[in-house]
Formats: sequence, structure tokens, C-alpha cells
Amino acid sequence: MIHYQKILDKNMLNVFKDILINIRDNGLSNNNHLYITFFTNHKNVELPNWLKQKYPEEMTILIQYEYYNLKVNKNNFSILLSFNNIKTNLTIDFKSIISFADPSVNFGLILQKNRTQKKLNKNLESKESKKDNVINFSNYKKN
Repeated sequence: MIHYQKILDKNMLNVFKDILINIRDNGLSNNNHLYITFFTNHKNVELPNWLKQKYPEEMTILIQYEYYNLKVNKNNFSILLSFNNIKTNLTIDFKSIISFADPSVNFGLILQKNRTQKKLNKNLESKESKKDNVINFSNYKKN
């Protein structure tokens, strides 16, 4: 049996890694910028506690003008970013990446479609089940 989705997921992740390596080696041009969304609650993501409290499930970072010490490893990447003028080191496991995009060239990939879609579906189901519990009192209005 050929696991097409597994092969595709692995290769999309390699595209992301190659983009990070290119940024590390060459920097960014004037227009390029990268939005990276990831799960902050992933076991191998390292963030300061104050960031985890502010973003308990997921977070989007921007790599554009001010980023430092970008390192690309086998299973993760680390980067130093500034949050409210506080330089903060982040270590982000590749398995925690939800999506990334460079709007300047209209390019992006969703890497965690299944997990993200399940979360969206769960939220929709929750809202739908709440609708079922609403009683319409206009049906019982006195004439």
C-alpha cells in the first residue's frame, strides 16, 4: 500500500525547511515575509511561559525585518524575535507547524490540515448543538 498523504506531508514539510534554510543563508528580499502558524502546546515547542499563557493553543509569528539567530535543525528551528521590545528565543518543532505563507508572492501551504479541520469541525458542532437547545418562545405566545 502506498501512503500518498504521508509522502505528500513529508515533502511539504521539506519545502518549508528549504525555505527556512534559504532565509537563513540569504536573508529576505525587501518584499518577502513569512507568516508561520504553529501549535504552542506541542510538547517540543519551547516558548517563555508568558507567551504560552497568551497563546495557549496556537500562534502566528512573522519573519520579516527583525529576526535573529535563525537555526534550522533536523526536527525544529529556533529563532530570536522581538515581542514588545523583549528579545525572545523560540524553538519550534516542525511537527507543530500548522501553516506558513509569504503573502508578497501569494504562496503558502497548510501542513496540519487534518488537525486544524477537526478543530474547526468540533467548534462548528459545538455551536450547532447549542442551537438545538434554544427554545423558541414565539411558539407559545398567548393570543
